[in-house]
Amino acid sequence: MLMQYVAAGFGLAALVLFGRWCLVRQSRDQASFPAIGVSSCMVLAVAATFPIVDRATLEGRLSHAASTLIGIHVHVTCQTLTGSAVDMGRELGYVKWGADGVPEHKTLIKHDQCNDLSAYLDSSKERPTAAQVLAVHVLSHESMHMSGTTSEAVAEWHAMQHDAALAADLGASPAAAHALAVRYWQTVYPEMQDNYRSNDCGPGAGLDLHLPAAPWSP
Repeated sequence: MLMQYVAAGFGLAALVLFGRWCLVRQSRDQASFPAIGVSSCMVLAVAATFPIVDRATLEGRLSHAASTLIGIHVHVTCQTLTGSAVDMGRELGYVKWGADGVPEHKTLIKHDQCNDLSAYLDSSKERPTAAQVLAVHVLSHESMHMSGTTSEAVAEWHAMQHDAALAADLGASPAAAHALAVRYWQTVYPEMQDNYRSNDCGPGAGLDLHLPAAPWSP
């Protein structure tokens, strides 16, 4: 949002300079056109739009991946830098519940995790960092909520079984996608809070979807 104001501000400054030149020209035929000022403002306005375009492109890519994963159209929003500066929440992403108690088909992913997802998309995806592994799972977890799941434990367990599919849709090879899912299951999930865990979570347990891409699958 901040960069939108910056871009609009420089664009407005260029228009003001051009407007002043038009007014002066009416009274002085030899009034010189403020080429440097106008062009500088326009260049800065265009430059300020680059982060906006990058963010919109990333959100579109993540929205497509999440929609493909759960089979319904959903929208992913990346938190802005200014939004993260005033954010006191510990969650890495969230989906709001409607008045009827049904999760909305849109999610907000926190600023750092969106940056990690962007870095993952730009990488070979063969050796993701721990932060990138977590960020991919966050998107998978919030996708489970957008599909209608309200329980954190169920969303967490189902997300782990879909992590490989999401990683593959983001461009990872089948082997790299499976390795990412295994890494989350073995290194991150054991440290999760109690409300993200359930006695029905485990290979062959009640929440096992028996998916071929589950991290415990051969």
